[in-house]
Amino acid sequence: MKIGSTSSNFSISHNLFINVLLVLASLFLSSSARADKSGYRSPQLAEGAITISADEAKWHFDDGSVFIDTRNPRFFARRHVPGAHHLDMKDSFTKETLAAVAKKDQPIVIYSSGVKYGRAHKGALLAVSWGYKKVYYFRGGIVDWKDLGFPMDSGKN
Repeated sequence: MKIGSTSSNFSISHNLFINVLLVLASLFLSSSARADKSGYRSPQLAEGAITISADEAKWHFDDGSVFIDTRNPRFFARRHVPGAHHLDMKDSFTKETLAAVAKKDQPIVIYSSGVKYGRAHKGALLAVSWGYKKVYYFRGGIVDWKDLGFPMDSGKN
């Protein structure tokens, strides 16, 4: 009798555990699906900056403009525009760090991962607010750069 009740309790506990896991998994999957379907796109314009395409970014690259990558360190290390300065929007994109890599009258191209992310937009707005005169907002970012087969580096600068 005692064995039966232990088995029964185990069965109930086991079923409860499985049900809780299933509920948690469905919540996780539905929130992931919502995030993927959120449809977020970074704004097309950053006031005071000029929005540029990948072809225009490549022209700026060839012309020697300063490139600023605002992505996280892991993405930057994976691949980035050659010579780009890494100023992670979350912790190292500041007035001082930008001033250390670009003068206010130099053309700067600010990018992130692409149109699904807002880091480049935020960076462009900040640069303009700090007095930079030639700010180029590369909205398509590294995704568009890579898709066109432009040169890329990996590792840390």
